Amino acid sequence: MRIAAAQIVTGPDTHENLRQVERWTELAAAEGARVVVFPEATQRAFGHPLTPIAEPTHGPWASAVKEIAELNGVTVVAGMFTPASPSEAGRDRVTNTLIAVGGGVHSSYDKVHLYDAFGFKESKTVQAGDEIVQFEVDGVKLGLATCYDIRFPNLFTAHARAGAVATLLSASWGAGPGKVGQWELLARARALDSTQYIVACGQGLPSASGVEAAAKAPTGVGHSMVVAPSGKVIAQAGESPQLITADLDPDTVERTQRLIPVLANAREL
Repeated sequence: MRIAAAQIVTGPDTHENLRQVERWTELAAAEGARVVVFPEATQRAFGHPLTPIAEPTHGPWASAVKEIAELNGVTVVAGMFTPASPSEAGRDRVTNTLIAVGGGVHSSYDKVHLYDAFGFKESKTVQAGDEIVQFEVDGVKLGLATCYDIRFPNLFTAHARAGAVATLLSASWGAGPGKVGQWELLARARALDSTQYIVACGQGLPSASGVEAAAKAPTGVGHSMVVAPSGKVIAQAGESPQLITADLDPDTVERTQRLIPVLANAREL
C-alpha cells in the first residue's frame, strides 16, 4: 500500500491550511497514495489561539477534510483541535486530535503524551487523551501517534501487538540544538522497538518556507520520513514543504517480526 507524508507549514488561517490539505492531497493521490498523512496542528499552527477554532471531529473543518479525501479516493490523516473540559485552574483547553477520514474511515486519536518539555508546557492548554487508536485501509491496519508520543515506545509496541503494519505519527517538532538528530533517532528507534513501519510527518521549517513562525512555539523542523521495520530510512524530506511516498509491505513486517521477534521475546520486569 502506497502512503504519502505531506510535509507542509501551516499558519493561523484555518481556511488557507485547508486549501493546503486540498492541494497536497491531490498531489499524493496522483502519485498513487492510498493514505496521506499531514502534520500535527494542520488546522492551525501552534503559537496562535486554539480554543476559538476547536471543533468536534464531525464539525465543518473535519468534514471538509473528509470531503477532500473522498473526492481523491484516499484516507487523510491530519492534526486538528477539538473542545475539551476546562482545566482545574479554570483555563479553557482543547484536545490535540488526529483525524483519519475518507475511504470509509472516520477515526480520531487524542494525543496521550503532552509536550511538557524544553520549556514548553502543552498541558496548560491541552487535555490529554487516554486511548490508543488504529484503523484499516485496504485490509492494512495502521496506528496513530502524535509528536511527543515518539519518545514513549509502549504506544508503538501496542500498535504492533494489535497487528498494525505501521504507526502514522504527525508532529510539529520543536526546533533547537540537536532536535533534528533526536527526531531522526527516535523515529528509527520506534521502528526497531515495534518492528513495523513508522511514517513520521512533521511541519516543515517555517524559515525555509518564507513563513514567520510564532515565537516560542514548536512550529516544525521538517525532515519527515518513512522508516522500515529494520530501522532503515526509505524516504525522507528536507526542511521545506515536500511530499514523500513509500510502499508499505505487510509481508516485510511479518518477515521482520519472525526474524527479530522482540515483541514475542519481551518480558515484564
